[in-house]
Amino acid sequence: MSDREQRDSVRRSYDTVAEEYAARLHDELDGKPLDRALLASLREQTAPGAAIADLGCGPGHVAAWLAGRGARTVGIDLSAGMVEAGRRRFPKVEFREGDLLELPADDGEFGAAVALYTFIHLEPDDLPRAFAETRRILRPSGLLLLSFHIGEEVRHLDEWWGHDVDIDFRFLQPAPVTGLLEAAGFTVEMHMERTPYAHEVETRRAYLLARRA
Repeated sequence: MSDREQRDSVRRSYDTVAEEYAARLHDELDGKPLDRALLASLREQTAPGAAIADLGCGPGHVAAWLAGRGARTVGIDLSAGMVEAGRRRFPKVEFREGDLLELPADDGEFGAAVALYTFIHLEPDDLPRAFAETRRILRPSGLLLLSFHIGEEVRHLDEWWGHDVDIDFRFLQPAPVTGLLEAAGFTVEMHMERTPYAHEVETRRAYLLARRA
């Protein structure tokens, strides 16, 4: 499968589950105190008035959480279904449909970016380009908070909440991701790991906070 076909499959899969995803996960941050603390820290370190991008935003609940605390947020997602679900639910968030490898944003448009379990759908060879694109849209010294499942496996789903899908979830190792971020022009300032909460899939999760040089 080509990169384009793979991304089309991801798009179709998320379009298929968009409404159920939005209904099930709209309040998931309520049960994730560490995630809330990291997002609050990112918000505090973002320059006043600068927008925060939520990359792979899904239906926009993370962007909406930040918007509810005074941030100006823009959610970007590959899935038109997710973008539409977000627009209906969260009018304070601006939504854009777009690809991580060619983000619909100007150079230096954002003061910070969030990418929670976003890069896990990319082919490994596409990560350098995705990180370079993320750097491009950030202001100098802008922060990126990203998270992913730790490991080396690829989990495939062909059924999700009773819907037919065709999607891979790629686990990543923190050290190689850190190296790719540094090669793309970031300095990684924080690396944190946690075990899953009781309501989550049983995977160990990594969080990296990286600053654009």
